[in-house]
Amino acid sequence: MEAEVIEVESIITTHNLSKHYRSRKAVDKVDLDIRKGDIYGFLGPNGAGKTTTIRMLLGLIRPTEGTIHIFGKDLRKEQRAILRKVGSLVEYPSYYGHLTAYENLETIRRILDVPKSRIDEVLAIVRLTKEAKRPVKGFSLGMKQRLGIASALLGHPELLILDEPTNGLDPTGILEIRELIKAMPKEHGITVLVSSHLLSEIELMATRVGIIQQGAMMFEDTIDRLRERAQSSIRIALSSPEGAQRTVALTGCHAELHESSLLIEHISDDTLAEIVALLVQSGHSIYRVEEVKKSLENIFLEMVGEGTSL
Repeated sequence: MEAEVIEVESIITTHNLSKHYRSRKAVDKVDLDIRKGDIYGFLGPNGAGKTTTIRMLLGLIRPTEGTIHIFGKDLRKEQRAILRKVGSLVEYPSYYGHLTAYENLETIRRILDVPKSRIDEVLAIVRLTKEAKRPVKGFSLGMKQRLGIASALLGHPELLILDEPTNGLDPTGILEIRELIKAMPKEHGITVLVSSHLLSEIELMATRVGIIQQGAMMFEDTIDRLRERAQSSIRIALSSPEGAQRTVALTGCHAELHESSLLIEHISDDTLAEIVALLVQSGHSIYRVEEVKKSLENIFLEMVGEGTSL
């Protein structure tokens, strides 16, 4: 009996998406695949092209070339119908400081023409119900970000796009926004695209990850697949490492020379025992065998460049 193939609905797909400013390629041939129910972490250092890509997805700037399909529709041809189902928070939310949270949402509600009851619903989602009657000028930055997300949720979106939503927040504010984002697919059926330059933050909430650097995509897959890249290696410190490298090759394994050690990736305990025994039989002195763990942060830095400001 053949296994059933379950098709996953794509919410955003881009092909060769590019934005050039004269000779500078802000975004260069980016292919995104964001699926229904994803929390898609869009990662990259500041200036990598994240915000430019997001602005193209929202129809705020026109691509130099390439295509964008959202909900299976061409953004160029059906922009209004598409964006009606998209909520977004790009950079800091705008608000009227002298108005209350409720009054700020009322101004947006009138434009969207949704029922008044929706204001109470979104205030509850972002946990601002008790602050509804307070002037927004007295809000903390984290509360203002949550109010911005509330405004993005007013129109019952199926897709939520958040550009660096935790920027400038204290640890408590970051935790609140993270928990809010994690609840979106499960509790509200909303797919989320969230950009950040912090891998440590994205790792705690994303199901899929796209990494962009200098306008080009370096990686796109599940967070689990990214973790697989961070599997540990074995370092063997020993005598005559160059001769030992040739000995290891006899087992069918490849060892990298690293100073006075050999570095071997992705081997089982049994294979390691065989290699050590063979090295001893061949007359090598083994000084130390140790596991070297590569963190996701190391993988990220390798992809985007060690010298990049994070």
